[in-house]
Amino acid sequence: MMTTTVTNSNQWRSIWMASLFSWQSPKRGAFAWPRRIWASQGPPSARPSGVSKIGWVWRSYSAPRAVSVSQLTEAGERLYQRVAPAISEVGLALDATADRDNAPSGLLRLAVSSIAEQFISGPLLARFADAFPAVQVDVTVTDEEFDIVAEGYDAGVRLGEVIDQDMIAVPVSGEQRQGAFVAPSYIERFGKPEHPSELSAHRCIGWRPAPHSAPYRWEFGQHGREFDVAVAPQITTNDMWLMIRTACAGGGITFGMEDTFKPYVESGQLVPLLQEYCPPFAGFFLYYPSRRNLAPKLRALIDHVKRWR
Repeated sequence: MMTTTVTNSNQWRSIWMASLFSWQSPKRGAFAWPRRIWASQGPPSARPSGVSKIGWVWRSYSAPRAVSVSQLTEAGERLYQRVAPAISEVGLALDATADRDNAPSGLLRLAVSSIAEQFISGPLLARFADAFPAVQVDVTVTDEEFDIVAEGYDAGVRLGEVIDQDMIAVPVSGEQRQGAFVAPSYIERFGKPEHPSELSAHRCIGWRPAPHSAPYRWEFGQHGREFDVAVAPQITTNDMWLMIRTACAGGGITFGMEDTFKPYVESGQLVPLLQEYCPPFAGFFLYYPSRRNLAPKLRALIDHVKRWR
C-alpha cells in the first residue's frame, strides 16, 4: 500500500483537489491512477459511475501539489465552481486546527485609508507589536477601493459606511464628524460662508483619492437630511497634510475629519466653519472576511482592538 505523510493543511488541500479531479474521460485516453492516500492503486472498474460525462482531469504526482483545472469540460467546470468554496472552508478549518496551540505569528497585511491611519497607528499598533513579537505587521495606507481578500490582505480599516456588508467590522474609534476649516487670516480678507451653499463663492482646498478621481464632494446635514456640495477647489490634492498647511497659510477653506484638524484649531491656526451642518456619524472600523476560522494572527489583532477601546 502506498502511503503519504501530510505535514500541513496546504498538502491536505492539494491531495483533496487531486482526488476530486483524478479521473480522465475515456475519450481522452487511458486512465492514469493516482498514488492515493489511505488506499493502494485501484483498477479502472473502481471508477465512480458517471465520471466519464464530467471529464475530470488527472495529473499524476508523487507529492501533493496544486492541480490544474484548465482542461475541465463545461460540466466539470460547473462542478468545480460548486465544490471550491467548500474546499476552501475545509482548508481554513485545517489551518485553525494546526495553529490552535501555536502563538500568533507570520505576516499580517492591513489596508488602511489615509484618514483612518491615526486610529490604527501609534500606541495601538506599538502595544500589539509588544504583545505579539512573532507577528510582522505590514500596513498599506491607501484610499483606493479594492477587494482586500483578492489583493491578499488580512484586514482593512476605514469608515464604516463604505465597508461591504459581507464583511465583519469591529470599531476602532467612536463617532466622528467632518467639518470645514479656515485660517483667521482668510476670514479677514474674504469673510466666511454662513451656509454650505455659499462655498462656491469661496476659495476651497479639495481632496481626491487618486490622480484621475473627481474631487471629494463635501458632505453636510440639516434637519436629518444629508446633502453634499460639489465645491470647485482652486487647489486639489490627495495629501491631507498639504491641505492643512495650505489652509493654515490662508490659502482657502478646506474640509476633513474633525479629529485631524483639532490640533490646529486648538493652536488658533484654524477655525471651524458651518458646524451646525456637520452631524456626527459612525466612525472607523477594522473589517475582515466573514470566515468561520480566523488565523491566530488576525484573531490576536481583533481581540487587541476590542480591548484597546
